[in-house]
Amino acid sequence: MLTAEAHQKVTAAHLKRNAYLYVRQSTLRQVFENTESTKRQYALRDRAAALGWPLDQIITIDSDLGQSGASAGDREGFQRLVAEVGVGKAGIVLGLEVSRLARNSTDWHRLLEICALTDTLILDEDGVYDPAHFNDRLLLGLKGTLSEAELHVLRARLQGGILNKARRGELKSPLPVGFIYDAEDGVILDPDQQVQQSIRFLFEAFRRTGSACAVVKAFRQQALLFPRRLKKGPHKGDLLWAEMEHSQVLRVLHNPRYAGAFIYGRTRTRRKPDGKECWSKLPREQWMLVPGMHAGYITWQEYETNQRRLQENAQAQGTDRRCSPPHQGPALLQGIVLCGICGGRMSVRYHDRNKRRVPDYVCQRKSIQQGRPVCQRITGEQVDKAVSDILVQTMTPLALEVALTVHRELQARWDDADRLRQKRVERARYEAELAQRRYMNVDPSHRLVADTLEADWNQKLRALAEAQEEWERQRQADRAAVDEQQRESVMALAQDFQRVWSNPHTPDRERKRIVRLLLEDVTLVRRQQIDVQIRFRGGVTQSLRLPLPQSAPELRKTKPAVIAEIDRLLNTNTEREIAAILNENGFRPGVGSRFTRSIVVRLRYAYGLKDRFSRLQAAGLMTLEEMAAKLDVLPCTVKKWRDRDLLRAHRYNDKGECLYESPDMLLPRKFTHKRSYLAAKEAVMHDLDEVQYEA
Repeated sequence: MLTAEAHQKVTAAHLKRNAYLYVRQSTLRQVFENTESTKRQYALRDRAAALGWPLDQIITIDSDLGQSGASAGDREGFQRLVAEVGVGKAGIVLGLEVSRLARNSTDWHRLLEICALTDTLILDEDGVYDPAHFNDRLLLGLKGTLSEAELHVLRARLQGGILNKARRGELKSPLPVGFIYDAEDGVILDPDQQVQQSIRFLFEAFRRTGSACAVVKAFRQQALLFPRRLKKGPHKGDLLWAEMEHSQVLRVLHNPRYAGAFIYGRTRTRRKPDGKECWSKLPREQWMLVPGMHAGYITWQEYETNQRRLQENAQAQGTDRRCSPPHQGPALLQGIVLCGICGGRMSVRYHDRNKRRVPDYVCQRKSIQQGRPVCQRITGEQVDKAVSDILVQTMTPLALEVALTVHRELQARWDDADRLRQKRVERARYEAELAQRRYMNVDPSHRLVADTLEADWNQKLRALAEAQEEWERQRQADRAAVDEQQRESVMALAQDFQRVWSNPHTPDRERKRIVRLLLEDVTLVRRQQIDVQIRFRGGVTQSLRLPLPQSAPELRKTKPAVIAEIDRLLNTNTEREIAAILNENGFRPGVGSRFTRSIVVRLRYAYGLKDRFSRLQAAGLMTLEEMAAKLDVLPCTVKKWRDRDLLRAHRYNDKGECLYESPDMLLPRKFTHKRSYLAAKEAVMHDLDEVQYEA
């Protein structure tokens, strides 16, 4: 019923403007079920008409039906109302109660401030208020605070119930792929065997490789797909198979559900000033974590191991690059090399040398972050070989320790699997007892129900018997394998470490994993030589000093022994003949795989070796022209005498050009007994005259 005070607050100026009726329900369920509240809100039009507003000036805003009043960010109707009030079009705002207009003090007081500035009245079920008056504004502010407090109490009650169930591990929440709820809201493994095998293959691949990226590659190499369930849309809950992605692997590995644990509260949701929600991850200490609530794909111990491994892998991308997982490259010490100058981690770079990849260990952290020069850069081939030799030499005392460690790991795996199978037996026993109680509580005369429950009981008993037999059989098989075969294999591996390490078919990744088991880190310092400090697991250290690696020009430089051989061969052979002889004897140039004439010529010039022409001239041999002048014949005659083996000639290049021995140096081949020098000379000249006459 309207009072005189209400009519006094409504002035002609107010009546010239519109009256805005704001209608809102918090949820769609309330819209369909709480219809009386909606009718009461629409009935406020009569209150506005009674105060003097024509019906055509009463505007109803009901576009926020089904929207929560906790924030104005998603409420278009409320934003429109505030805009109309702000431009001075509203004379009065009608709402059933404050909670219909806003549940947030910020939104409510902003509306009051704008109403006071534009001289707009507010009407609720209790009366009319003028926000420009102190008493009315105080009362409206108090009502807004109570409305917000009411929402907080409601939320606290709901959240308290949720948290209480979460602490007991009984809260029903969406499950990751691989799990479903049974009829009693218990979490069980997905009965689809393909789903189970895909998830088990994921964990097995990560256990083997230690890298999420390697798991993706394993799925791709095997052409396998990974399942996921649709969370929304018309096909919500359907199973979809698609190619594995890196983010999926991380989600599975980080989810404690796969280890049989209940988890709640891993993220916290906050509302931004614009009304949108954002979420952030919480530290593990703030989670509600209850291990052992249902069957899982891995044990809790394996889950913890996976988290540590993922953390180490993530640190490989940080500034310190610690404990990066073994990759495919040949760098043996990748991820465990320390700079002895600044103490930072050294990264790995590769370069090609003779069609093979050679690692370089580079300390470039300060170079990237602060623009300073690279701390040091060391070619890793020599260091890797030295560390490899140390491992082969020292593995004799360490082999037994490694073998025992592997044996303990196998034993732990067997224990985890045995506990998992034991839980399966316990679950089967519980289901059998539950089926028995159901059968015993049914009325015997109700045979239709009794027969069904009896059949279910028999089925559970058979499942229990099969689980017990499988547990015992697998337990004995695993124990025998660990006690005999595995122990013998492990000890044989310890004896054959050098053979396995030197095998060219052993992957680089496996060698690196062996190094991680034995070494803590390796510190390098480059000065006049390379100082190598090796720290084994357990604290034992060993130091090495290696010569500096040769520079690129030195590596491309031809060996001195080859130069000496070329110098010797120049006394008897031409450049082309020398190249063929060097290739035949297995010599190699500094650049290239085989010698050629041009390489021999360049080496002769580079090292100042005398050519064959100079050597023969120094030995007294004459050119063709000199020989022709000495014998007083034509040069062609000298060539003919050379071809008939009457003159001895020596080739000095690959064109066939020759230098000739002086006739004074010749002895006729037909004289076998000793003659004087003059007689020998006359015989040679006689032979030459006969040849010239015949020509």
